[in-house]
Amino acid sequence: MNTAALPPKTEAEVWMRILHPDEEMSPRVARAILGLAFPKNDLGQMHELSAKARSGKLTAEEDAEMDNFERVGSILSTLKSKARQVLKRSSRSS
Repeated sequence: MNTAALPPKTEAEVWMRILHPDEEMSPRVARAILGLAFPKNDLGQMHELSAKARSGKLTAEEDAEMDNFERVGSILSTLKSKARQVLKRSSRSS
């Protein structure tokens, strides 16, 4: 069944279509995805926002920023999981 004809249900599905529009992620793309990470400055900002959230001192703007980091982190985690699956299958078939 061609899933490209179905509308994507999640942001991760939209990203998967962008990263491998032929529906089959290549090992090269999988390795590139596994190399993606938040820059150190963003990690520091996330830690600061997390500490402020725990103390109940986030502003509305900071809360929105934290939501953005969380959404991107969730999508990145999903993409990396799929990439690991592709590489695992690739190593078994080699």
